[in-house]
Amino acid sequence: MSAIAPHTAQPYSKDEFSRDDTAFLGHPAGLGWLSFCELWERFSYYGMQILLGLYLTKYLFLPEHIGSVMGINVVRVAVEAVTGPRTPLQLGLFISGLYAGLVYLTPIFGGLIADRLLGRTKTIVMGASLMALGHFLMAFESSFLLAIACLLVGVGCFKGNIAAQVGALYAPGDKRNATAFQIFLMSVQIAVIGAPLVCGTLGEKVGFHWGFGAAGVGMLIGLVTYLVGRGWLPPEPKLEKGHATVEQPPLTRTEWGRLWLLIGLLPLLMLSIVGNQQFNIGFTVWSDKHMDLMMFGWQVPVTWLQGVDAFVSSGTMLMSIAFWSWYSKRRNEPDELMKMAIGSMIAAGGPALMAIAGQIVDTTHGKVGPIWTLAYTVVNDIGFANVLAVGLALYSRVAPRQIVGLVIGIYYLHLFVANTFVGWLGGFMDIMSNRDFWALHALLVVAAGVLLLVARAMFGRLLSAETMNAERDAAG
Repeated sequence: MSAIAPHTAQPYSKDEFSRDDTAFLGHPAGLGWLSFCELWERFSYYGMQILLGLYLTKYLFLPEHIGSVMGINVVRVAVEAVTGPRTPLQLGLFISGLYAGLVYLTPIFGGLIADRLLGRTKTIVMGASLMALGHFLMAFESSFLLAIACLLVGVGCFKGNIAAQVGALYAPGDKRNATAFQIFLMSVQIAVIGAPLVCGTLGEKVGFHWGFGAAGVGMLIGLVTYLVGRGWLPPEPKLEKGHATVEQPPLTRTEWGRLWLLIGLLPLLMLSIVGNQQFNIGFTVWSDKHMDLMMFGWQVPVTWLQGVDAFVSSGTMLMSIAFWSWYSKRRNEPDELMKMAIGSMIAAGGPALMAIAGQIVDTTHGKVGPIWTLAYTVVNDIGFANVLAVGLALYSRVAPRQIVGLVIGIYYLHLFVANTFVGWLGGFMDIMSNRDFWALHALLVVAAGVLLLVARAMFGRLLSAETMNAERDAAG
């Protein structure tokens, strides 16, 4: 927090908060606290996720262990009623993808709880506490499903609401908003570098439960960070009998139209991140089978490949921020939909390169080197730097102020569908050639880029900042 200027060394009083603050890298001081809290929350999440697929497919869901999990028979019957019989690998990847997806569904309910009942601060604190509990419950095989339930409810209360607090730091029309979310998500990249090194190494070299425990410790650090930094955030409306004392006007017809348009964009956003999300779910399992990770006589943990991606994506995010800052001083900066369309088409090159690696595996029946991890991540991350963070900025900017927490939760729906979808797609590793498996992902991401351009041509004016500012001015 050294970037905070002396005049913000103390928390704001209720009447002091200013959205013109530039104390943290040209942004309000609260952005620093929220970003640092998000770093630890994502450390805990990715520490869990990078181990989950390996843990389920190589240990917990094997016939000799799966019976110890309370309630697993009910879950397996429900899954196989939809998908048909599953091998341990297919069931493990499906559950991993379903979990990774559901963490982006529950923020809708977390947004409603914050907007209508508890307020964002209490909801975030409750969510962080449940997440820490869930990580520690992962230490016990029998409580696996209970741990997953705590994590899902916890992240639902936490994720959308902390993003909404980032948006609340800025006045409508403040062009720092999109960059703020890129800075905010930079903390995620840092977390994904640390999570494989700490949680992944402990999980693979010592024991899975040690890795999950380290994730729990990270979540506790995130909770303490949020509580300490709360004084640098905007004050919330007081709650009285479960409702905000500030009366909220009903949505206008135009606001309803924009809300339905944001919902309609979700399938396109889902397709745009298929390649990126499969790296987080299926790539680790694929690499464990098809990639030679022996270096200098030592077997590199396969989870470290996620750290390579995080390191690269941190650099590409910084490059993206710097590029658009440079570009905006010389030309008109493109809107969010254009950036996302361009980003999707670039990102498709990541799985396209993996299709080449898959062809090598199919032809030689051997393994490929880890250089393909770098090839995948560099191309994918250049594009992805202009997809997720920019989309989050779009939804935060366009959302009606009365339901911003709910709209952020709606935005995360595309991540729910995408992760569930790629978890299902991961099962095709058993039945498709390696080349075709990755080529399918590339085609889906390219299609998303094309469709985003079509959506911009049809609806870009309605979502533009200029149109919305003109409406506000006309309304007084």
